[in-house]
Amino acid sequence: MSSSSPVAAYLRLRFILLGRLLREIGWLRLGLAGPLLALGLLQTLDTLSRQPHGLWAVPLLVGWSVLGAHRQRADAQWLATAAPGHRPWLAAEYALLALPLALGLLGLRAYGPAAALLGLAALVAWAPPARAPAATRHRWRSPFRSEAFEWVGGARATKALWLWPLLVGLAAWQRASALAPIAALVAWLLVVLACYGTPEPVTMLALAARTPRQFLRRRLALGLGYAAATALPFWLLLGAGPAGGGPALGVALFWLALVGMVILTKYAFYPVASHIRLTQGVVLAIGLLGAWHPAYPPLMLTIAAGLGWQSQRRLRQVLGDSVL
Repeated sequence: MSSSSPVAAYLRLRFILLGRLLREIGWLRLGLAGPLLALGLLQTLDTLSRQPHGLWAVPLLVGWSVLGAHRQRADAQWLATAAPGHRPWLAAEYALLALPLALGLLGLRAYGPAAALLGLAALVAWAPPARAPAATRHRWRSPFRSEAFEWVGGARATKALWLWPLLVGLAAWQRASALAPIAALVAWLLVVLACYGTPEPVTMLALAARTPRQFLRRRLALGLGYAAATALPFWLLLGAGPAGGGPALGVALFWLALVGMVILTKYAFYPVASHIRLTQGVVLAIGLLGAWHPAYPPLMLTIAAGLGWQSQRRLRQVLGDSVL
């Protein structure tokens, strides 16, 4: 047996799992969202290409995103036990995921960023997985109520309690430019995304003792409430700057809509963590990259309605109507 056979078998398995996820999302939604996402990516690359060294941001951003997903892999421990030499498998997987963007960079003759993108994506495979928080005698006291368990666990895992004031300080320091609070909002949105990327145990859902609709309303109320409270300083800085109050209100509503879709996506693909994180990433990518397109509003409404319906359907499948 050749040394490449295990890699090929692993990639074949990952492609099978990806195909199942795409079928679960639905070919109609993919047909609507795929072209818009591709156009958004091309528009972003074109915009970055007009800035000096702007395309070098692509490998850095993609590498950071792949690193975050890699460190949270649910199968990391199983792979380390079953296949100690699995790192090249992961490197091949991550390089293939980054290949479409690398081809786009090659089309713009950005050979250096394209090579860096593939290299960084592959190198992520050798990063260690995230460690579980160590138990201590004095438990960490969270400012969030225990019912909002996503924020309690997410703030601990992402170190959000020191990252948030840092982002607020940077946005206030550069408040003369509207770009600073908007960039801080995007960064904080990624922190919120990390909070909702890990599915809780089924027993925690069962304790809610609500219908699927009531359960989702409560998760949305808590999630959007904390999201709005923590994003408020960025909105105020944006409104007080050159952008003005009207655009700041529009950005705030748009930002909260993306958070709501992240929450719905979690339960639409519960309890498979890889499906949740991948689909959340796709939803955010479409939301952030495709907003310029005239088809964006009806498409996002269609996606939101589909996620709402599928999340209720998934909750009924997992727990049953008699439990919820």
